[in-house]
Amino acid sequence: MEDRFSSLRCREVINICDGCRLGCVSDVVIDLKCGRVAALVVPVPCRLFGLLGRRDDYVIPWEQVRRVGADIILIESELDKTRCPRRKKEFF
Repeated sequence: MEDRFSSLRCREVINICDGCRLGCVSDVVIDLKCGRVAALVVPVPCRLFGLLGRRDDYVIPWEQVRRVGADIILIESELDKTRCPRRKKEFF
């Protein structure tokens, strides 16, 4: 199996605590000191086609990943604790 970001990016993330589908991995956080993946970033779906903005992203620590399969990544996490605020865009 490849150890590249592109191999993680296409995979759907599922929380095994409640069976909730979170979405697909969009980014990773790398620990530069040891060169390992520190967290997965999964964006929350847009509200009303993106017109009302987006809610906070899920940033899932690598310690909460239980299994990485060919198509999905299984995590065990409390979702309220994994939300990371999204920066607000300024229009003016």
